[in-house]
Amino acid sequence: MLNLKKLVLLAGLALAAQPGVAQELTIAAAADLQFAMFDIGARFQKESGTTVKLLYGSSGNFAQQIQNGAPFDMFFSANLEYPKQLEASGLTEPGTFYGYAKGKLVLWVPNESKLDLALGLKALLDPAVKKIAIANPQHAPYGKAAVAAMQQEKIYDRVKDKLALGENISQTASFVISGAADAGIVALSLALSPNMRDRGRYFEIPGGDSPAIEQACVILRASKNKDAARKFVDFMKTPAAKEALRNYGFDVFEK
Repeated sequence: MLNLKKLVLLAGLALAAQPGVAQELTIAAAADLQFAMFDIGARFQKESGTTVKLLYGSSGNFAQQIQNGAPFDMFFSANLEYPKQLEASGLTEPGTFYGYAKGKLVLWVPNESKLDLALGLKALLDPAVKKIAIANPQHAPYGKAAVAAMQQEKIYDRVKDKLALGENISQTASFVISGAADAGIVALSLALSPNMRDRGRYFEIPGGDSPAIEQACVILRASKNKDAARKFVDFMKTPAAKEALRNYGFDVFEK
């Protein structure tokens, strides 16, 4: 069984390896997008003839890399804050900021877990839970949302010493899949992915319990493929792209 990290690498290689394509888009995308964006990128590539190279990681780390000159064409963040910061710094192509969807947070456990998910996040107080995986809140929007949700439920101080921090939400999910953590607070988009949907159970954390995970993309000023990038943004607004996002649990902005 492929783990998430290997699947991400294969996804990027599969999209980038097709021969005979003159133009290539390099897209830095938040890790919660890996399955939806693979579908979207494949459709766009087939229709446009432009190769799509997808790189996945934490939004904060990508934003820092872009500030340091990383050669990406586009940035799909898991929040609005990082794209707006890049925009304010003059690192994005003017007028290209586009909010495309809202992500959702879930508590996920393996099928063999005895935790009662009907209790919601309070299930994490069970003594059987030794490790809880979340994304690093320092640079991952899903990690910040996870901390806020636990604080809202007034359990954070009781479980914070059990937290195992993933570099991004994909690594966080892999901690729970591998058994390195007993439970994880992850993206719904990953819980619905082929790698996880039949291997565990989840509880969807109410939206009011954490900051909204509103997500946006930008075209980077340094891109040498701005025309292709604009076409990709336009494609994100099509019914096909929106359907791919909805299939992985995103709430799509209708605009």
